[in-house]
Amino acid sequence: MAIKTERFIDPFDSSSERRSAWRFGMWLFVVVVGMVFASAILGYMVVRLGEGVGAEWRPPGAPGVPRLFVMSTLLVGLISAAHVMALRAARSGTALGAGRWMMTASIGALLFLVVQVIAWWELIAANLRMDASLYAYTLFVLTGLHALHVIGGMPSLALTTHRAMQGRYRADDTVGIELSGLYWHTLAIAWIALYAVLWFGS
Repeated sequence: MAIKTERFIDPFDSSSERRSAWRFGMWLFVVVVGMVFASAILGYMVVRLGEGVGAEWRPPGAPGVPRLFVMSTLLVGLISAAHVMALRAARSGTALGAGRWMMTASIGALLFLVVQVIAWWELIAANLRMDASLYAYTLFVLTGLHALHVIGGMPSLALTTHRAMQGRYRADDTVGIELSGLYWHTLAIAWIALYAVLWFGS
């Protein structure tokens, strides 16, 4: 007796369907990342306001938010803008331009991490320890949380940059740059929000 078998139907059997699925998946991931940062910021605000009006938040002699974070803010803006320009270049058929802009984004991400390490080192050199106060704890945790997401995004950014340098993104296939840009735009917004909250709350 012959056994009837059903043919497997791939729900993403076309490139356009796969790209749509990738975009949907990235949007879901970005929402989760956004919720993580929103929760962290909300937690900071609750702790900060919970100290009470006029209560001592930053211990005497403790350094404020590092001025180098201004450079960090400029760098996340550069990374985000580079993705926008890379996408425009790819859509206009300028593969070389897309590769150059993605390389700019990658260098910007590396510089961001370098600036963060220098800023943390300055805080540590000023004897600000993580366990010294809630101020120190939240400062290190919030900026460290963002740095972890930057580090986590580096492999995919490097892969997208490599493919862009090879000219693999065309006017009809820019999904890689789109997805990378969506993630890094989210990190840029998250950093600006974190920096603003830390600066006003210090």
